[in-house]
Amino acid sequence: MSSCYLSVVIPAYNEARRLPETLTTLNGYLGSRSYTWEVIVADDGSEDDTPAIVHEFAQTHTGFDVHTFPHRGKGAAVKQGMLSARGEYRFLCDADLSMPIEFLARLLPPEAPAADIVIGSREAPGARRIGEPRRRRLMGRVFNVFTRLLATPGLADTQCGFKVFTGPAAEALFPAQTLDGFAFDAEILFLARKRNFSAAEVGIDWHYRAESKVRPFRDGWRTLRDLLLIQWRWLTRQYC
Repeated sequence: MSSCYLSVVIPAYNEARRLPETLTTLNGYLGSRSYTWEVIVADDGSEDDTPAIVHEFAQTHTGFDVHTFPHRGKGAAVKQGMLSARGEYRFLCDADLSMPIEFLARLLPPEAPAADIVIGSREAPGARRIGEPRRRRLMGRVFNVFTRLLATPGLADTQCGFKVFTGPAAEALFPAQTLDGFAFDAEILFLARKRNFSAAEVGIDWHYRAESKVRPFRDGWRTLRDLLLIQWRWLTRQYC
């Protein structure tokens, strides 16, 4: 299988409304880069026109593709997309593109710190949260405290949906992923630390999107449960 420099993996579930603008923005930015690239939309069994929209876009724009999987959750879509990718670097990118794409350069060489995983962080020096409601901000801080205590000590923001993995890190970590929901980020970063892959955070601008599919109360409790499950699976040697 031929490789490329950068794979962009976008998990998507019922994103027919937001994807056209995101794909157009990515095409404009990546088309001006000197490196080779691909964009994979990992469709999580959408019930709307998400796959058709990507197929139609790919007819007139090279480098774009959609892979459709049974609906299981964001984590499952990310796992499949990352393992389908060919890139030397693999960029996890939310469908709402709440991080301006120009900040991608901060997550790649030569600007990025030397690490196996570079995290676009809303808490690192220089980061800005734009338009985020105070209540959402407070709940995010509480969640980050639990995540650092239970899974990812030393990392301030594990849940921001913009991360770059080296190809070897992605191929070593994602086969071991067990969680299909929003806590998959914490699981991957937990496993990275246990397996001696390095991670670094880089401050980015992050724009709050009111259409976010995250529901703080519902998903917060589920994620706390999954954080405990990560510890249990590690202690009982369930990870491959």
